Amino acid sequence: MRKTVLLTVAAALAGSAAMAQQVPDNLEKLSNFQSTGTTDFTFVEQGGDYAEGIKRNLERIKLPDGFKIELYAVVPDARHMAVGPQGIVTFVGTRKDKVWSVTDRNKDRVADEVKDFAPSLQFSIPNGPCVSDDGFLYIAEQNRVLVFPAAEFFYESPDVAAFNVVKKGELIPVEEESFNHTARVCKIGPDGKIYISLGQPFNVPAPEKMDLYNEHGIGGVIRINQDGTDREVYTRGIRNSVGHDFHPVSGELWFTDNQVDGMGDDIPPGELNRQTAMGQNFGFPWYGGGSVRTNEYKDQEPPADAVMPVTEMTAHAADLGMSFYTGNQFPDKYRNAIFSAQHGSWNRTEPVGARIMVTYTGEGTDPDDFRTEVFADGWIDENGEYLGRPVDVAQLRDGSILVSDDLAGALYRISYEPAQ
Repeated sequence: MRKTVLLTVAAALAGSAAMAQQVPDNLEKLSNFQSTGTTDFTFVEQGGDYAEGIKRNLERIKLPDGFKIELYAVVPDARHMAVGPQGIVTFVGTRKDKVWSVTDRNKDRVADEVKDFAPSLQFSIPNGPCVSDDGFLYIAEQNRVLVFPAAEFFYESPDVAAFNVVKKGELIPVEEESFNHTARVCKIGPDGKIYISLGQPFNVPAPEKMDLYNEHGIGGVIRINQDGTDREVYTRGIRNSVGHDFHPVSGELWFTDNQVDGMGDDIPPGELNRQTAMGQNFGFPWYGGGSVRTNEYKDQEPPADAVMPVTEMTAHAADLGMSFYTGNQFPDKYRNAIFSAQHGSWNRTEPVGARIMVTYTGEGTDPDDFRTEVFADGWIDENGEYLGRPVDVAQLRDGSILVSDDLAGALYRISYEPAQ
């Protein structure tokens, strides 16, 4: 019988590093459909004082009329999310060593169960889950990509079918592994390929790194077939993109990017970018954000074809995860709009961000249609203290959206009910 361990959030956070040292990497056994002998899950308590404290903080959040925000799940270190195509489970990555599975069994739009996914595996910064329409879950780690066929059904067992897509140490050169800017994100494109962002590890890289980074797509977005073959560098000139998605009509790739630090509170701006062709260059490291030149490359001629962002965001708000809205629950004006998360500044004198933005894109072809505004705000209190730091946005099958928060360790659900 499996051993049920109910943990408070604090205990889950404290114990995750120790668990990583104890769990061997059982990928070879799982790839051969062999049992690993793992029997235990880590379950996260969903009630109690901690959850009540989060709910009180949500009372501060300002939304447009008709919208409400509620606690969906307590999920330690919650980062990027992938909602299973059957609507059974939401997979949540972290920047530590856990992937969480979140289940709402009675469909009351509040999670009943949060437990670790594939506990027999040892993950390393499994920030980026994404899932195909036919139910294949991909997890982009610091330096590996794994696939879990039928993950929505295997997740009930500690042992799950798992296979390499990109072997450990082959996503980037091992000598380029870093603790900085290694939170990968992935999405399945309209062409069926996996698109993975590879942030470069520096504030601004030295020129001697550029050839190596361009070869491997570091500081860009790569794409590969779902079996890991035919790797290509799709996007160049990015500092650290931690959010991308494809326009539902045009199929074009859109992505956020984080700007250079150390240039002051108000420059350079954050970015929301639109890519219209393979191989486009978005200007980093010559540009630190928008059209602001970096000090390190100010005497070098930038690429003549560098693409400027569609929208310049508030400097140092740290724009991360984003998702196009394709549901039917929200008013029509939000159809094909981008909901994106601003994580919040780590080094600005006056904190900014910690909110959800909405960018209207229409059919995705006319730049005059693009505009951005605040959608959900209030995670910074009157003392300038962060009460939450949104990371990612994902859509549930009913048309509501989830927001992840790695500071509070939670998922929030935003829903809409028209006035009667």
